[in-house]
Amino acid sequence: METYKEEIKNKLSVVPMEPGCYLMKDRNDQVIYVGKAKKLRNRLRSYFTGAHDTKTTRLVAEIRNFEFIVTSDETESLLLELNLIKQYQPRYNILLKDDKSYPFIKITKEKYPRLVVTRRVKKGTGKYFGPYPNAYSAQETKKLLDRIYPFRKCDKMPDKLCLYYHIGQCLGPCVYDVDLEKYAEMTREISDFLNGEDQTILKNLENRMQKASEDLDFEQAKEYRDLIQHIHNLTRKQKIMSPDKSTRDVFGYSVSKGWMCVQVFFIRQGNMIKRDATMIPLQQTEEEEFYTFIGQFYELNQHLLPKEVHVPKNLDKNIIKSVVDTKVVQPVRGKKKEMVDLANHNAEVSLDNKFELIARDESRTVKAIEELGDRMGIQTPIRIEAFDNSNIQGVDPVSAMVSFVDGKPNKKGYRKYKIKTVEGPDDYKSMREVVRRRYTRVLNEGTPLPDLIIVDGGKGHMSGVIDVLENELGLDIPVAGLRKNDKHRTSEILYGEQAEVVPLKKNSQAFYLLQRIQDEVHRFAITFHRQTRQKSGLKSVLDTVDGIGAKRKTRLLRTFGSIKKMREAPIEDLKGAGLPQKVAENLQAALEEKKS
Repeated sequence: METYKEEIKNKLSVVPMEPGCYLMKDRNDQVIYVGKAKKLRNRLRSYFTGAHDTKTTRLVAEIRNFEFIVTSDETESLLLELNLIKQYQPRYNILLKDDKSYPFIKITKEKYPRLVVTRRVKKGTGKYFGPYPNAYSAQETKKLLDRIYPFRKCDKMPDKLCLYYHIGQCLGPCVYDVDLEKYAEMTREISDFLNGEDQTILKNLENRMQKASEDLDFEQAKEYRDLIQHIHNLTRKQKIMSPDKSTRDVFGYSVSKGWMCVQVFFIRQGNMIKRDATMIPLQQTEEEEFYTFIGQFYELNQHLLPKEVHVPKNLDKNIIKSVVDTKVVQPVRGKKKEMVDLANHNAEVSLDNKFELIARDESRTVKAIEELGDRMGIQTPIRIEAFDNSNIQGVDPVSAMVSFVDGKPNKKGYRKYKIKTVEGPDDYKSMREVVRRRYTRVLNEGTPLPDLIIVDGGKGHMSGVIDVLENELGLDIPVAGLRKNDKHRTSEILYGEQAEVVPLKKNSQAFYLLQRIQDEVHRFAITFHRQTRQKSGLKSVLDTVDGIGAKRKTRLLRTFGSIKKMREAPIEDLKGAGLPQKVAENLQAALEEKKS
């Protein structure tokens, strides 16, 4: 499995079951999709399991990493999602990528005001309430308000009474002189409950609902009930969006196990558009570490200084002012404090994830090699070296070695070998040659020997390697073989004088480690062989001969095994390999020309 897939799999396992937003990133670390979720872990996992439509399949194929931001509830996650989509303009957010604003409910500034739902805010044209995360609910709320409060409905004043007047939803200001004070009172009531500040309005509506129910007017009672529910849903205080348009950065942090995580929320035009998360090893007290961080955040990291910086209450405001040339605020209540608390919570979640990933990584690596050593009856194989051969019918044979230290790939220790002394396809002799070359050099240079050698093969490969180590080099290093099943996946590990199967559960970390080692050494060997083959004269000779395609090339390789034997073969033998007279003559001429 590729490294990034392993990292994503591990990261998914520690995502919290909380609401929030997630940002999918490609190999260039560009945000390609933004989404929201009621439970982040479930939603993120769904992308990497099961079948998907074409668009989602393409998206998943490009994902190389992701990050997430925890919110307090699902409504906040929707608002944050919209902000992040506007900020990053991800390619895969086609449906949400337009430049629509959030819906507001507006009481127009006219002699006889109207209620409208709008996405454009124009100063001096009326009172705006919102923004609302759900346009449908905003429209439904307006409809209910229209039924309860007989505001004017028409854009332009008609010259006669309309249907709304006759059904009791308008006072008819187009014809009658309506009491302006009554209009003002309705405006105050609507403003109160849209602001969610006056519980008496809700109580009044509950009384009306109760009376309508007692009068058996259940339809009217239902309207009051729905209105009350919409008020609860839509006037809830939101931390993700701010009613003012100040530019501010909100800081929060958390400390655990010698590490500090600092989270910064960037608030622009009242919207949270981005966050920054930094992990710092704790060298000083947490307060001193924070003062150092925030000073460097704007000075060294070249972040633009906002009009305000919001920080937790426990910090010294004056010290922060001395390193940050802007207004420093320490909120003690309300939405601003809730935003600082949310930054603190995200920092705490990030730290928890970090340590859980470390614990899981230790389980995958260190504990895996400990388990492997116990099962094999050897000391813990801290340093493992694995070998694999690659060739096509003995042509351009190569071998490769990968090194794992503490259960993790040590790519500086990888080695490539071109087989020099073996003619034709002989895996056993090729493995002997490479092991001999590898450990002769290790002994000469005095570099560390491995605790375990793994060969991609069975008893024959193992015995050849053991013979070279013990009888030629005088080394006593455990040697194991890895066998594959008919699906070419790691099946079992062999060890001991009789090459017996080591009992390992297929779902154990030790077995997963062996799979990773075998996949990695096979990948490395195949890649090297392809590179070698591309440079090989054999490939260029066969490919330049008219009449020799892929099938004939394969047949020739199987028949002769090497370019040398092909060159030495009489033309009758070339024809015997399935070549027509003319093609055989062309091949013979090309081989002679290549030799000269």
